[in-house]
Amino acid sequence: MLQSSGAARRGRLSLRSGVVETPLFMPVATRGMVRLLPTQVVAELGYQVLLSNTYHLMLRPGAKVIAEMGGLNAFTGFAGASLTDSGGFQIMSLGATITTEGARFRNVYDGSWVTLTPEEAVSTQEMIGADVAMVLDVCTKLPNDRGVLERNLDLTSVWAERSRSVHNDDTQRLFGIVQGGVDSELRAVSAKAIVGLDFDGYAIGGLAVGESQDSTLDAIRATVSYLPPDRPRYLMGVGDPYLLAHGVALGVDMFDCVAPTRIARHGTALTQQGPLRVKGWGNRGLDEPLDADCNCRVCQSTSRGLLHHLIHVDAQSAGALLSVHNLSFQARLISRLRGAIEDHTIDELVANVDSIWRRSG
Repeated sequence: MLQSSGAARRGRLSLRSGVVETPLFMPVATRGMVRLLPTQVVAELGYQVLLSNTYHLMLRPGAKVIAEMGGLNAFTGFAGASLTDSGGFQIMSLGATITTEGARFRNVYDGSWVTLTPEEAVSTQEMIGADVAMVLDVCTKLPNDRGVLERNLDLTSVWAERSRSVHNDDTQRLFGIVQGGVDSELRAVSAKAIVGLDFDGYAIGGLAVGESQDSTLDAIRATVSYLPPDRPRYLMGVGDPYLLAHGVALGVDMFDCVAPTRIARHGTALTQQGPLRVKGWGNRGLDEPLDADCNCRVCQSTSRGLLHHLIHVDAQSAGALLSVHNLSFQARLISRLRGAIEDHTIDELVANVDSIWRRSG
């Protein structure tokens, strides 16, 4: 850690592919590429780490193919580092059958049955050569019964221990994942168990799955106090501006989220004034940028009028342009947060973000 301001941390993380600055946000390249965007464009926006998904990559093209091509960074062509999620989110989103041994899925590509164990998740991530690998966990949709949260928390802890015991690549960072929903007591129980296994970093999982913003922040607070200060902290699947700013202020170092590019493909831009729906007829024929305060290539050269036109007649082109803008917005917000930690103005910046991005409820 280089500097702190309250609980917020400014640091550097040494990975096999190089040193990265924190706090950081990772664009999501589930199958090896951010949808609609060349990987080089993502790198040009200043992103240092790209997130891909182990479950999808092990099915297609397969871990062996990626390994034979030189590993994940060579496969994706990304000039930076890589982090792979293990498949825990897919356990929830695809309705996998969970046993003590592992999770049984339907292959999303051909319908065949696939079993993923903690050991296989680790060996697959070692084979494809991710800089940071995640243990296999059980992500639980919220709200849910405490009993379900407890069972999934316990299984996550057992799987974490099995993952830790088989991880053999000393050049790869392995992160444990804390579960427990929005129950502060369960978060503490999970954090203590996972920290006791001595991982290279710690993730706060199982959030942004149906709970309110306030509940998310309460769960973060309940977790970070049990995480060691000398290890990176990663809030999984969270990246809206409000939670990103508050997460940094609470001491989180790493974030990822599909939302910036997903909402872009559906015609929404992130701006300094809040979300902007490009489909709105008020943008028709409007010779103005998405955000007058943004210097991204889209705002410098593309009008709202053209984007409004494209979202109706060529949604993919509009989605690609809006994705560039939204990732530029995220990169700029992260840069501002780093600067606010250095200048000890993090509270002022968070208050500014609150005034625009806080949702009620």
